Amino acid sequence: MIDKIKNFNSDKKVLMGNLFSLLLLQGANYLLPLVTLPYLLRTIGPERYGLVVFAQAFIQYFVMITDYGFNLSATREISINRESKKKVSEIFSSVIVIKFVFMALSFLILTIIIFSFDKFKANPLVYYYTFGMVVGNVLFPTWYFQGIEKMKFITILNVLSKSIFTILLFWLIRDESDYILVPVINSIGSITVGCLSLLIIARKFSVKLTIPTLNNIKFHLREGWYVFVSTLSISLYTVTNSFLLGIFTNDVIVGYYASAEKVVQAFQNLLVPISQTIYPYINKLAHQSKEQAISFIKKMLIVVGSFSLTISIFIFIFSSTIITSLFGKNYSDAIIILKVLAFLPFIIGLSNMFGTQTLLVFNFKKLFTTSILMPAFIHTLVIFWAIPHYGAIGLASMTLFTELLIVSIRVFGISILYRNFFWEGSKHDEKIKNSF
Repeated sequence: MIDKIKNFNSDKKVLMGNLFSLLLLQGANYLLPLVTLPYLLRTIGPERYGLVVFAQAFIQYFVMITDYGFNLSATREISINRESKKKVSEIFSSVIVIKFVFMALSFLILTIIIFSFDKFKANPLVYYYTFGMVVGNVLFPTWYFQGIEKMKFITILNVLSKSIFTILLFWLIRDESDYILVPVINSIGSITVGCLSLLIIARKFSVKLTIPTLNNIKFHLREGWYVFVSTLSISLYTVTNSFLLGIFTNDVIVGYYASAEKVVQAFQNLLVPISQTIYPYINKLAHQSKEQAISFIKKMLIVVGSFSLTISIFIFIFSSTIITSLFGKNYSDAIIILKVLAFLPFIIGLSNMFGTQTLLVFNFKKLFTTSILMPAFIHTLVIFWAIPHYGAIGLASMTLFTELLIVSIRVFGISILYRNFFWEGSKHDEKIKNSF
């Protein structure tokens, strides 16, 4: 009994420590853009900023390919096997090797696209320089630090990356012609912290890079597949938004949409520390007791729901003030876009709790994937009509609807799988309960 109390207190201490570390990180992620983004928008203008955002949106496809769902699947494997250094080294080596192979393939695909389409031929360096974000992402194994619940390293390294970007931005970006340096600065910060993270993992945690077996590679590809498909589907209504907006409209409109989207993401990122902290904890808890894990998820639903709803209401009420204060009157067209997107933090916060923190933890990967695939498919079809007819407003409205559809499917699915999740004392299939 005493040991259980000690373990509980220890777990609670680790959980709060990780949450505090990630809150510091998100504080930096939140505050630094409030300083750099207005300066950047005013210095290079909405058109050049739109080009930079378009390039980032395009390169995010390659980030997604190299991630391959490992940020969740590898985190889970590391979390479960953290006590075995040999097993952790095997997992780490397999994932890193796969990510490097995917990075090489991504660079080849990028080169083919750049020299095949006029839109990309016009500014090839922007896309090549932005590709440095892919390199940095591959080098920085966030999934490893999450798996061993050492979030302070994620905080320190990410803050360092943001600081490098901020310092170089104010030092080097002076006028509109300096827009080409923005992706360079981003990539420098990303690659630098990626190299440092590998050094820390090798020296402090004694993780050894070994040649993975074919079976190990197959296993991790299989484990990450459902998350990868889900992430790919999510990109159809996130990354693809700015990309298609740039194809159907122009860089100025992309700049307006991106500025509103950046504001929402800045507020939405306040929820990320909670999500990243509790995911490995719930996995470990579910491994010990499913009932305790479900009880914890229910409590976090109230916390996340209340916090995210407050954020969304704040954005909606003060959208005009936020846009004009941060970006100036030239960005007034972004206000209505921000109002439409304002309730995304609330919807996505609930969606994460029902999806990542529940369905993935209890291995309902097919339902998790289906809940994204169908709405993403609908979103993709509709925005090809919505953007040409209604521009950025149509895109924002469709994005909101898509997120609502995702969370609705997840809630319905969980209520079928385990009715007691929502209504205590109701009759349910014992077999389904046990599998949950």
